[in-house]
Amino acid sequence: MPALPEQTDAHLAAALAAANGRSAEVLVHDGPLRQSIVALKAGTELGEHNAPPAASLQVLVGEVRVTAPDGDVDLAGGDLWLLTHERHAVLALTDAVFLLTTVTSIPKPA
Repeated sequence: MPALPEQTDAHLAAALAAANGRSAEVLVHDGPLRQSIVALKAGTELGEHNAPPAASLQVLVGEVRVTAPDGDVDLAGGDLWLLTHERHAVLALTDAVFLLTTVTSIPKPA
């Protein structure tokens, strides 16, 4: 797998060339853990969606806005944010790339 800076550059170029203004790929998949790289062209939004049991977003390049019922948060390169458990959306304020870490399920105690 190419290093994260190369992945960032490649996905941003792909997002800028894509009709929908986005590019994404799952980089790590280990049981319920997923780490995905997501690139968005400025003005592109990932519409409102449900949150997994646990998730964080780390901005690698650019600026994004996370919108949620408990308030909007603007994040820039290097920022790490714990995503809300509420429905939320992500809007690219500039051309942006972020690393999305999710846990898709939480085992029930025995």
